[in-house]
Amino acid sequence: MRNNNKKQISYDKISANELFYSEFFESERLRAAILIGLLGFEAFFLIIIYFFYKEPYFKLFGTNIGIYAILIFTVIIIIYELIIFLVLNKKRKIFSAYTFEYFNIFSEISLLSLLLIFIVEYSNNTVILQTPASLTFFIFIVLSTFHLNFRLSVFSGILAASEFILISVYYSNFSNITNNMKPDLTGMQYLGEGLIMIITGIAAGFAADLIKKKILVIRKNIQEKNEIINLFGQQISPQIAENILKNKNELSGVRKKVCIMFLDIRNFTPFVEQRQPEEVVTYLNSLFGFMIDIIQEYEGVINQFLGDGFMATFGAPVSLKNNSLNATEASKKILKKLKNECRKGNIPETEIGIGLHYDEAVTGNIGSSERKQFSITGKVVIIASRIEQLNKKYNTNMLISKNVFEELDKKNKADFEKLEEAQIKGSKKRILLYKLKSIK
Repeated sequence: MRNNNKKQISYDKISANELFYSEFFESERLRAAILIGLLGFEAFFLIIIYFFYKEPYFKLFGTNIGIYAILIFTVIIIIYELIIFLVLNKKRKIFSAYTFEYFNIFSEISLLSLLLIFIVEYSNNTVILQTPASLTFFIFIVLSTFHLNFRLSVFSGILAASEFILISVYYSNFSNITNNMKPDLTGMQYLGEGLIMIITGIAAGFAADLIKKKILVIRKNIQEKNEIINLFGQQISPQIAENILKNKNELSGVRKKVCIMFLDIRNFTPFVEQRQPEEVVTYLNSLFGFMIDIIQEYEGVINQFLGDGFMATFGAPVSLKNNSLNATEASKKILKKLKNECRKGNIPETEIGIGLHYDEAVTGNIGSSERKQFSITGKVVIIASRIEQLNKKYNTNMLISKNVFEELDKKNKADFEKLEEAQIKGSKKRILLYKLKSIK
């Protein structure tokens, strides 16, 4: 168990550091693949358009430089993405995740801006700034959502808008391009498109932030469930686990009334001495198997196995309506099931003793930061154990205290018979006991 816990702790540390970087680079790879796919599709589609509309294309550009530039740009982006990830796969700590994200966004958007400048300069025409090619900026802005960073998405929108507007302002007001075919590039056009880029960046940022929050909530829920599983193992039902998650404050340490069950297998030592270890383990698994199911059916938790028995709690870590009633009905069902299993020959003839006591206990997680255990402490535990031991004295299968009896309904009370007040070690007062009349 100790080694397993160390592995779990090591995994948690990886989750906080290495796992973050691993997931970050996986996200970047996916983003790059989508980007390459979209740009490749765009280039392919533009080539098809070019072949069908060559004449209008030459009227606008007067050269093939535009279509060549777009193809070259697509290849450059693919090469750029491959180089970045080859470097980062070998030496991931060259850049911090934060620095890399901004560097990558800046590089990709700036490459597109350089493409537009290149086409304008070599075609001597600004028409490219008014074609769908300029809308490629929006692909980069939308894909910034993969970074799950609101500021980064806004940055991508502002950067794209700034570069596009600066290029448009320069070529519409300060350029020496005098091509008569150049359509008018008005401020309303490029400022409007720039504004939409910024708005798209903000919208992408909100979407990224929302997705990030959802992921963190899911991660937190999974982490909490894993903590519950690590704390209780297989001793609780899924329903109890859900209740624990809703009432996590009850794990920190509280006083509450619980019903404690102690169960002991009679004559276990002679049984062990006469059989092989494998037989003993098989026997205990067969016996405890249905007992555990019954305990969980009645919302109980097995706190510890004692070799020839176990201790179970009803009412902790989650408080329920009638813990004593649940414990009593679970005990009776265990006795009935045991009787039937012995009669069928599924397990050797077995006698058990059960003791129940209901009172206040202190419950909570006890241990170090590396290993904790949910524990029940208080006189209620000691007294329940002593009551179970008295089954031998009274030759009974099940004894309950007055505290438990008073919590039962009329139907269950009828199944018990008053015995006597017994002096129990660990209790200053004598405790009135009740025995189960018969196993029905």
